[in-house]
Amino acid sequence: MTTRHFNFWMITTFLITTFGCKKTEQTPVAERKNFHEIETYIQSLIDTGSIPGIAIAITNGKELAYSKGFGVTNVQTKEKLEPWHTFHVASISKTFTATAIMQLSEKGKIDINKPLVTYLPYFKMNDERYRVITIKQMLNHTSGMPDVVDYEWEKAVSDEGAAERYTRSLADQKMISNPGVEYHYSNIAYDVLGDLIAKVSGTPFEKYVKENILNPLEMYEGSFYYPEVKKNLRTTPHKGKPPVVSSIYPYNRIHAPSSTLNTNVLELSHWAIANIYEGKYKDKQIILPATYAAMVTPTFSAYPDLNISMGLSWFIRPYKGFVNYTHDGGDLGYRSILTVIPEKKLGVVILSNTEEIQIQEVHDKILDILLSDK
Repeated sequence: MTTRHFNFWMITTFLITTFGCKKTEQTPVAERKNFHEIETYIQSLIDTGSIPGIAIAITNGKELAYSKGFGVTNVQTKEKLEPWHTFHVASISKTFTATAIMQLSEKGKIDINKPLVTYLPYFKMNDERYRVITIKQMLNHTSGMPDVVDYEWEKAVSDEGAAERYTRSLADQKMISNPGVEYHYSNIAYDVLGDLIAKVSGTPFEKYVKENILNPLEMYEGSFYYPEVKKNLRTTPHKGKPPVVSSIYPYNRIHAPSSTLNTNVLELSHWAIANIYEGKYKDKQIILPATYAAMVTPTFSAYPDLNISMGLSWFIRPYKGFVNYTHDGGDLGYRSILTVIPEKKLGVVILSNTEEIQIQEVHDKILDILLSDK
């Protein structure tokens, strides 16, 4: 199931190296001691025998500063994990889905303040309040829609009609609050947004995101459609301690928009950079700066006690005078987290092929190392 607990941290140190990347050579750096300490820490987690693999990427400015894979892609084959191996990244997927919605908004094809039924008249729930759910409320988890109970990964549904069929299947579902009043994390809402993207753009959700976000960002191995992910690049999901290979891969096309992006830390570093530089990676501007600003502007207080707010898909938390935009994820056999700090021009991506890892604790420790004055 997708994780719903969000604890976030900030980086305030600069990183200036290229190390461990498939396509670049190692170069001397001023703060390499931090990377060595990170490597020692992550390797210690692998050495416990409870975690099969961890991949990490750190960006500094417009460059990949550091990337490396630890452990294996599969405990049976024992293939060494490299930064270019692909993972199911779970709820990090939502940040791409939200960006697709905002692209269509820029083109005048969607008004996020209008009710969903304006564009999907066949959307219904067993509660008359569904009629006033806006697209913006779905993006910031205030729609009042419930969450997914069973992802049915074992069914591996992959046909093109899955998105509309899923939207129509919600007619018996009850809402859990009035729209716009309370925060309730909803994978259902994001899955329906995939159907909306397909209908408004005239292109299947996965193809739309591939052509309008992934390819422009040079995320060529990335895909929401699992059958097209290259077999030789895939990691394997694991569960249990010690880890065992899961016989089921977390893929069901009805949940693509909320969960099924497959990519690697190298490609997600491009996504981090784009979200540090107001929607721009190299010479490609995937959304306008004003649109990006709207996505990372607080719209609702998700966790008041932790001072965590919701933007449009992004979780926002001030930390030591800086603003942290982040999203984590977890599904069968995988855990993930991505954080960007635009004020410091820094990003961190961590992916693991086990559901047992405490990914946010790992993230916290790595940031502690980077913040250290040692």
